[in-house]
Amino acid sequence: MGQHWKKIWVGSAGNMVEWFDWFVYATFAVYFADAFFPKGNDTANLMNTMGIFAVGFFMRPVGGWLLGRIGDRKGRKAALTLTVTLMSASAILIAVAPTYAVAGYGGVAVLMVARLLQGLSVGGEYAASATYLTEASAPGKRGFASSFQYVSMTAGQLVGLGLQIVMQRTMSESALHSWGWRVPFIVGAVGAAIVFYLRRNLLETEVYEADENDAADAAEIARRGTLKALLRHKREAFLVIALTMGGTVAYYTYTTYLTKFLSKSAGMAKPTASLVSFVALFLFMCLQPLAGALSDRIGRRPLLITFAVGSTFLTVPIMTLLKHAGSFWPALGLALLALIIVTGYTSINACVKAELFPTGVRALGVALPYAIANALFGGTAEYVALWFKKGGIESGFYWYVAGCAAISLIVYLTMRETRDIDLKRVGRQPANPSEPSTPTVPERA
Repeated sequence: MGQHWKKIWVGSAGNMVEWFDWFVYATFAVYFADAFFPKGNDTANLMNTMGIFAVGFFMRPVGGWLLGRIGDRKGRKAALTLTVTLMSASAILIAVAPTYAVAGYGGVAVLMVARLLQGLSVGGEYAASATYLTEASAPGKRGFASSFQYVSMTAGQLVGLGLQIVMQRTMSESALHSWGWRVPFIVGAVGAAIVFYLRRNLLETEVYEADENDAADAAEIARRGTLKALLRHKREAFLVIALTMGGTVAYYTYTTYLTKFLSKSAGMAKPTASLVSFVALFLFMCLQPLAGALSDRIGRRPLLITFAVGSTFLTVPIMTLLKHAGSFWPALGLALLALIIVTGYTSINACVKAELFPTGVRALGVALPYAIANALFGGTAEYVALWFKKGGIESGFYWYVAGCAAISLIVYLTMRETRDIDLKRVGRQPANPSEPSTPTVPERA
């Protein structure tokens, strides 16, 4: 048990820093949006800045393919070490990026390169950590162990929000806009360097090592992490895209976009909006292991279905009420309700996706389809929200989020349960011809 916890802790610590670096861009965008573009329309500048944020998502499929391939061919440890190296480099670039006043649109170019590197890194980080945490967990505890992916993701965002709250209370508004926004990226670069050291000493998962040792021949080894191998699991790859669609849109709506929504649409002061997000996210983080453990007892599908039903029918009323919340406590209650619903997806989506694929293509199978779904839906969520707002029909975004959840609901209702699958046997042919092979996705219990 101690060895399992060591792997989970080290994997989660690295994931936290990765997502801190990823999310502080969105968290501090309200302070540096005007620094890289001509003065004028605040909403337009924020849209441009979040458009660059979305560009990072379109690099995630490339990162998913490249780092997923490395994870399947060279090991989970190799992929995890490379992702944090790329993230550290991107954080340094943003920290030193010149403003529009200094270099014109040259600063935007630096920002764009940094976000592309971040997209490359996170495109592989999600799958590498999801696969690592799922494979490293004790039997019957995969839901609980893999829930720490979103614990660490949320912890990274909380550290960013906490840093923002401290800076808002100790620095002037002008200082935050002129240079203070660079501080979190410096912090992220230092944190990434520390995690690089931790990950160099990371232990490989037993599932990966066993599969590598059991490989039948050189041809099977050569197929690891290839697109050709992934194409043998087209149905599972499509499932990853479809089941991610509703979850990723809802997650980014109630996490990275929430502070901006409360500030720009609900009219809250920025410090109050940040505090609402911080408290709601902290409670949300604490819920993840509880929901993951519940899925180990009752299965993954009940939680996914609960999320999708709640998001489909409650998104519009929750967002409408949030816009008119007016003060801290009503906004916190509504934000927490939304995140409790989202927990049905976030707590277990990592292990569900990992449970769909055999070991030799698991990292790529999770990484590439998930990155595609995030590029299309998660990364564009804030941009779509701001587009509706600029067009004067902000409520259209609420229906968009609900519609994405409804599509995922259909998938959850028709997919099979994955809780009891044997990760070492999934997708492999039986040694004994009379013994049935383990299906990629077991029949529904």
